This record gives sequence, C-alpha cells and structure tokens, in this order.
Amino acid sequence: MSSDPHLSKFATGSHDLPVTDALAAFMATQWAPTPLAGLGPVPAAAWTPRRRAAVSERFPGERLIVPAGVERLRSNDTFYPYRVHSAFAHLTGGQSLEGVLVFEPNGSGHDAILFAHDRSSRENGEAFRDRRLGEMWEGRRPSLSESSELYGMATENLNRLGDKLSGAAVPTRVLRGVDPRVDDLVAGRPEADADADADADAEFSAFLAELRLVKDAWEIEQLQAAVDATTLGFQDVARTIPGVIGKPRAERWVEGAFNNRARVEGNAVGYNTIVGGGAHACVLHWTANDGTLNAGELLLLDAGVEVDSLYTADITRTLPISGTFSPVQRDLYNLVLAAQNAGIATLRAGAKFRDFHWAAMRTIASGLIDLGILKVSLEEAMDPEVGVYRRYTLCGSGHMLGLDVHDCAKARAEEYVDGTLAAGNVLTVEPGLYLQPDDLTLPEELRGIGIRIEDDLVVTEEGSVLMSGALPREVDEVEAWMGEFGG
Repeated sequence: MSSDPHLSKFATGSHDLPVTDALAAFMATQWAPTPLAGLGPVPAAAWTPRRRAAVSERFPGERLIVPAGVERLRSNDTFYPYRVHSAFAHLTGGQSLEGVLVFEPNGSGHDAILFAHDRSSRENGEAFRDRRLGEMWEGRRPSLSESSELYGMATENLNRLGDKLSGAAVPTRVLRGVDPRVDDLVAGRPEADADADADADAEFSAFLAELRLVKDAWEIEQLQAAVDATTLGFQDVARTIPGVIGKPRAERWVEGAFNNRARVEGNAVGYNTIVGGGAHACVLHWTANDGTLNAGELLLLDAGVEVDSLYTADITRTLPISGTFSPVQRDLYNLVLAAQNAGIATLRAGAKFRDFHWAAMRTIASGLIDLGILKVSLEEAMDPEVGVYRRYTLCGSGHMLGLDVHDCAKARAEEYVDGTLAAGNVLTVEPGLYLQPDDLTLPEELRGIGIRIEDDLVVTEEGSVLMSGALPREVDEVEAWMGEFGG
C-alpha cells in the first residue's frame, strides 16, 4: 500500500492474490534437491586474489568496502537489467552478484569477506513470496557455501553487514555512490570528520580505478573475445543493410541486428549502440537510432559486445550504405584513416597518453587546411589557445577500455590522461570528422558527413597490437567487405 495516508485507500499496491495458510504450508514441502550445476571457481578466480592483495597492501589496517551496487529503477516497479559495479567485478569475478566485498584488517593484512544473499528458502516461503529475491521469480541464486566455492573467499549473509560495520571503530574507506544503503551504514564513522572521510573515499576510488589501468593476461583474453564477438556483430550489420535501405527507422534494424549478436555471444552491449546514417553521424552520441538509411550516404556504427565476464569492446566503422564510397566520401575517410594511423604509430610503453591524440589531430588539422576549410596555419590551428580545428572534430581521440567502455575514469589525471602508457594498457584510438549539416563554413557538398574510425589496441613495450584488425579499415577493403557480407 502507499505510504501516503491520503492515497492509501486508493492505491492498488500488489496485484497478487494473498497467500493462504494452506498454500504456504503446501509450498513448503516436497521439493527435490537442486544443487547448483557446474559448481566450481568462476573463471576470474585465479586472478582476483592478487588484485585483492594489491588493495590490501595499499591500505593497511583499514576496513575497505566495495559494494556491487543496487538495481536501478526504470519505471514504477520495473528495473534495468542488473550489472555489478566494475570495481566489484574486478576484485571478485562476480557478474550479477548483489553483495558487498569487505576487507577486514587482521593485523597482518586483510580478510576478504563477501557479504551476499543466501539462497532463497522454500521452507519460509521466500522462494515464491519475494518478487525480488525469490528464485521462482528471479531464478536460482547460490547459497553462501556455494558462493564461497565460486569466488574463493569467506562469505557471510548480507543481512549481517550492518552488524559487522557497527562493531568496533575501525578506520574505514568505502566506494561511495554505488549502494546508498552502504553509504548510510558508514555515514556516522567516528574516526574522522566528513571532509576527511570524503578525501579518504575519493583516494580509495581512484586507486581501484588505477588498479585496472594495466590489464593482466586473462583480462586481455576477455577483451579479445569481446572484440571477436563485436566483429561478428558488424558482419551481421553488413548483411542487414541492403535489405533496409530507405525503410523507416532503418537505423533500428541495424541496432537490432548488432544487439541480438551481443546477447547471443555475451551479456549485452557494453554501451548504447550508436547507429548514425547520413547527418546523424555528426552527433557523437546518437542513440535515438530512428532514422532511415539512404543510398549514397554513409553509416557510422559505434558498438561493442560486453562478454559474460563484463569486459567490453568499443569499435567504430563508417560504412558506405550503397557499398562504395563517393569520391568526396573517400577523400574524407582517408583523412580520418591517416589520422588514426598517425595516432596508432605513437603507441608504446613510455609514450605520453595524449601523444596519439595530438598526432591524430595534427593530421586532421593539416587535412582541413589542404581542403581550404581552415584558413589558418597548422601551427596556429594546433595552438592550445586557438584550437579552431576542433569545430570539425570536437572530442578526444581515445580512452582506456576494459570492464567499462570508458575504463578507469576515476583514476587520477597524473596516472591516466596526463601520464604515460605502460605495457598492458588497452585503449581505443578513434579520431573523427564531423561536418555538421548546418555549418556555413563548409561547402555544401561536405555538410552532413560524419566519419569515425575506432579500433581497440593493447600497448606493448615496442608498440601496440591491433585487437580489432579482423574488421577492415582501408577504403578498398571496406568496400570488398561490404560486398562479401552485404551481398
């Protein structure tokens, strides 16, 4: 019923029928054992202990709390699909596990304790009464002992978390903003003032992000699997395009083709799929995807499969809808490709993170000058106090990639965007050219063309490895590929 007394007599509340005593008694009996199928350590379990050890070493003597997060309300009583916070996934290997990871100091390090829900009970009726946790509503959940075997650490019932945190005062850090219930539990910490708490928590959040900057071998395998699945999704799109040219909302046919592959091959898409036909490609984060695909125009597809381990790819290709580029489209595409190649050439351990961006932008600016679009010298265009070339390219040229599409976003600037690359970084290089349809600085034949080429790469000591090389980038190769998969 509604908590508002003025509305309670009108509110529907639950639309389920009441549970009778006879039904409750009947539901509590005669159930066969259903052990969890395929019980054993999750694939990441061989790697998570060393990640947790790094956290323990960095914050000795402090209690550390990493929540998985909560369901996000979509509308009324329906929720978005649940996904754990990336820091929690990185440290536990959990993918859809609602829980809280607690590092409890033990004098010589930490005990890692996973607080999770136990399996819903048939005896007390939770299995069929509880719409959110009951397994007849949401499916089989591991018991606490099963979770311990899956994730390789001690487990306790999530209902006891409050008791644990209300015990003896211990210096505590929490990953804030992930679970408001956990934030509330630690809000009254006696050991420090509010400002000190906020600074300590921000430092903890930054460290957890920086811990993911260099990927281990297993993570790189997962990212390659995500890239390979994404390649299949792009092939599905190429097959779809010829049959939807000119159809209303053809962009959504493309979106559906790719997203179907993401669900078949993995968990979901890693971010909202961008399908920009024609001038829609000039909107960097175009996700309405409600436009037509017109013969002779370009399609910008920015999409990534998130595999079951929650690692995601992030690839963009700009494709000729009719199968071949026009001369103008070809020239602009080759400019963006040259910019991407210039950026990729800078990648190696020890290079500055921003080097690839500046190399790409210098190429873009030079090309715009050659086209007569920019009326300044290259030096003036690249002057940070001027930067007029950005009218046509707008954004940065890449980012770290991993459990999040924009991975490690809470890392300190000096460790990320103002830092240097290291072997094991995985990132995207994605320069773009966005010639807005209403831009009067452009000749009419160039207006409304958007081109982005984005690939995923692993940094090595000597250079980089192109993970997404199975998808063509050269103009002639793209046209041949469209012919092969698009008919």
